[in-house]
Amino acid sequence: MNRLQILVLFILVAFVNNLNAQPRKELIQVLVSPDKSDWTYETGDRAEFTISVLKNSVPLDNVEVQYRIQPEKVDVWEEGTIKLKDGKATLKAKKFKDPGFLRCHASVEIDGKTYSSYSTAGFSPEEIQPTTTLPDDFEKFWNSGKEELAKIPVNPVMTLIPERCTDKVDVYHVSMNNISGKIYGILCKPKAEGKYPAILHVPGAGIRPYYGDIYGAENGFVTLQIGIHGIPVNLDPVVYNDLRYGALDNYWVTNMDDKDNYYYKRVYLGCVRAVDFIESLDCFDGETIGVTGGSQGGALSIITAGLDERIDYLAAFYPALADLTGYLHGTGRRVASHVQE
Repeated sequence: MNRLQILVLFILVAFVNNLNAQPRKELIQVLVSPDKSDWTYETGDRAEFTISVLKNSVPLDNVEVQYRIQPEKVDVWEEGTIKLKDGKATLKAKKFKDPGFLRCHASVEIDGKTYSSYSTAGFSPEEIQPTTTLPDDFEKFWNSGKEELAKIPVNPVMTLIPERCTDKVDVYHVSMNNISGKIYGILCKPKAEGKYPAILHVPGAGIRPYYGDIYGAENGFVTLQIGIHGIPVNLDPVVYNDLRYGALDNYWVTNMDDKDNYYYKRVYLGCVRAVDFIESLDCFDGETIGVTGGSQGGALSIITAGLDERIDYLAAFYPALADLTGYLHGTGRRVASHVQE
């Protein structure tokens, strides 16, 4: 495969895996759509949102919808109730003066149950400036961490999972040494002899088992899907549920005030260690690695690509941990998103 073919397949695999993680379709759907097909406006523009409600894919009429319009995660600009006419209602927001994101949220109660959705429009998003300042020791800190990690042998352990293998793909539960403890994941690799590009899948927030990206492996990639908590990813789901409400509850704030012992320091270096493992595989082509994930995984994708120059391709879906201090500056600044709740 040439690099263009790899890029196209990488994006397709990342999209399919993200699509498979979406929630099931509800009987009632609330749709909120901006009047720009690319959801992007210039500062000073007024966005117009159309709201419709579908039941069994048929538009409902004369339904009262609660709405609110606001810069994302900032004070509400406008809220109220509007009735659908001919199956839809239109709301025009006031001018958005600064680069950022404006959200229209709509909800409806039908048969005692509330359904909601929202749409987020971007205003000159390419002009958004960072609000954080880079610490003087930032690069030194992470370079030191990677140097410390490099001194620790990877020592991978690969255990075949016969029941998950297919006629084209072998599937393994794997573990490797991290800066402290282990990183665990699911490796899927084509059975056919050859050298293949690789995709690293980094996870969204939570504690759960993983099953691997067989689809990507069937399409000519070595795929590695990792967990971040230093526990095997093939245990009974009850174990993860207990950890979610027990030892790992609110793990993302663990030691947040201590950069050397903060929970995510081990996680970020663990993502680098996962790249080390991929590099060690005989079936890897030795030069092409993509990383992808959504939400927390979107953030981990960006961070891994920033920390590790061996990453060639990046596909981040609705990344978390993005410009969080932007909210302190009075405008919605986070990455645009659209979710059916």
